[in-house]
Amino acid sequence: MSETVQQYTQRILDHAEGLDPIKVQSATPKKLARLVRGASPAKLRKRPAPEKWSVAEILSHLADVEIVIGWRMRSILGAPGTEVQAYDQDAWVVSGHYEKRDVGKSIELQRVLREANLALLKTLSREQWKQFGQHSERGQESIEHIVRMVAGHDLNHIGQIERILKPGKTG
Repeated sequence: MSETVQQYTQRILDHAEGLDPIKVQSATPKKLARLVRGASPAKLRKRPAPEKWSVAEILSHLADVEIVIGWRMRSILGAPGTEVQAYDQDAWVVSGHYEKRDVGKSIELQRVLREANLALLKTLSREQWKQFGQHSERGQESIEHIVRMVAGHDLNHIGQIERILKPGKTG
């Protein structure tokens, strides 16, 4: 059974409930690098199930998400109320050949883009945090909400990576 947009949003927000979303986001790049350190390329590229992404695919997804989030926030700041386009993440996995991407480069790209996005956030006024875009699937989303969603999204995928790389799993 597929979850609704509202269920997805709540599930992602629940991951970071009570946490500082900026601190969560700041810690993610080092946490990702630490998680994959010492894992074999085969383990990183093995899907835990045919419909589930591998660690390498998750890391590529996180790098591309950082591009998307940076664009969305800058679009909202430049034109508050702007339309924010959704995208098919599964289509990006296939069309972007995530399974072939270099894991180290995905981690590095995510880290550099995250630093740029966090630097932007540090410059925002209180009013800018409240500015919003109109997401094509989820409705009105403020910069503040997006930042909380990204933190929850990070923790969601970190948990997936931890489960996939858990000692005793084959690959």
